[in-house]
Amino acid sequence: MESYDLAFAGFDAHNGKDPHLETWQGKEYPKELLYAIRMSERLEAFAPGSSEYIKLAARCQHIGRWEIPRSSYPMDRKGYLQWRNSLKSHHATIAEGILAKSGYGKEIIDKVKFLLLKKELNRNADTQLLEDIICLVFIDFYLDEFARKHDDEKVVDILRKTMKKMTERAIVEVSRISLTPKIQALIKKAGES
Repeated sequence: MESYDLAFAGFDAHNGKDPHLETWQGKEYPKELLYAIRMSERLEAFAPGSSEYIKLAARCQHIGRWEIPRSSYPMDRKGYLQWRNSLKSHHATIAEGILAKSGYGKEIIDKVKFLLLKKELNRNADTQLLEDIICLVFIDFYLDEFARKHDDEKVVDILRKTMKKMTERAIVEVSRISLTPKIQALIKKAGES
């Protein structure tokens, strides 16, 4: 087995331990394993032929996310940002171990960690591509559930922030996603403000 396949198997085995389950198309998945599969599929559809390290980073973007619960930080904006920063480091550390065990050298490991830490967002093309994929996966698979839990004003605010992180090409791609009329209206409102 090549390093790439070993790394994917390692990422998936780790995410396969997620105790939170999600049903998709009649099959139950550990939540973060399903997220990883969706990230890989969206990357392949949006940017086929992406470099190996981008494919690796997409597959382990949320690796071990459940291991640091949101509730372990204060439930305010500052606590949320602290939690997100802790998660980025956590993902990078787990990924580094799996990549090294899979036979990757420092160069690829450093590139994957750079992406997972979201360095140079809006300035680095690779980081931006990964962010586009993250945003597209969120809109396609997780926005509807998020919108059911929050008032429209908060959803529009989150969408506005999400769209600011996306390239024009990714925003155009959103129009190809099958969304409910309500979500379409909220996206339109976020784009106008």
